[in-house]
Parts: sequence; structure tokens; C-alpha cells
Amino acid sequence: FICIYLCIFHLPTTFTGYCKLPYQGGVFFLTIHFPTDYPFKPPKVAFTTKIYHPNINSNGSICLDILRSQWSPALTVSKVLLSICSLLCDPNPDDPLVPDIAHIYKNDKDKYNKLAKEWTQKYAM
Repeated sequence: FICIYLCIFHLPTTFTGYCKLPYQGGVFFLTIHFPTDYPFKPPKVAFTTKIYHPNINSNGSICLDILRSQWSPALTVSKVLLSICSLLCDPNPDDPLVPDIAHIYKNDKDKYNKLAKEWTQKYAM
């Protein structure tokens, strides 16, 4: 489920966590800023809702290749949002933005799921 509100160069966005664990039921807010040379440069996407994830830091920055080196003008906003949803369900601990969370994800999935669920309940519900 994705709700999108459109402005000229700024797109506040929400989506609900659809992973079985640990983000289920959470509502996560993101901002999307389009540069003036979009679609030739990627949009800047950031979470405004706090989330416990190895590829998303405390500022909401997202470590996702299509938002950086693998950007293509053929990518649409919906494809970017789907990629972010996919990243939530399948983190990439080998390219972390938060190494401590990546370590927990790799070595203790139960602890990771517990902490991520607690953050979801605290910040996204």
C-alpha cells in the first residue's frame, strides 16, 4: 500500500510495512526531493520515520544503489519505492549504512527482528 502526495519538486510519501516481521503494521514516512535535472539525476529519498535497519541511518538516509551509482533515467518513482520496500524485507548487511545493526542482523536475526519490531511499534504506529 503506497500513498503518494505530489508537489512540484518535493514528494512526501508514506507506505505501510508489509513484511511479516518486523515492520508489519508500521506506517513509514519518506520525503522525495527531485533535483532540477531529474530524471537524469536520482531523487533524494529519506525516511522521516525512525526505523531500525542496517541500510537506513538515523538521519533517514538510505543505502540503495539505484539512488546513487545505479540510477537510470528509465527508473520511475514507483520502482524506487518498490526497491525501498524490497530493501526493508531483505536488508543488505554487506553494504551497511549502520554497521552495528548489520552485525546484529548477520549474527542474531531474532535480536534484530525484536529490536526492529520495537522501533516499528514505538515510531511507526
